[in-house]
Amino acid sequence: MYVQATITSKGQITLPKKLRDALSLSVGDKVEFVIDDNDMVRLIPKHVSIRSLKGMLPKPQKAVSLEAMDEAIEQGKRSS
Repeated sequence: MYVQATITSKGQITLPKKLRDALSLSVGDKVEFVIDDNDMVRLIPKHVSIRSLKGMLPKPQKAVSLEAMDEAIEQGKRSS
């Protein structure tokens, strides 16, 4: 596939629809650019469905309250 895009005065590029469709990219998806030793650029889609994350972590043994979560966040801020 060959597609072409133009860089704007702000350094932005709109990915052509044909490319977005081929990579299943939609609004909010992220992409990563990788430049190899020959100055070739690869565009890597970084879209992940939130549903694909289900079950990745084990269920906690006991529930944690919102207050306990807020306290843990505050402790993390203080230790940074």
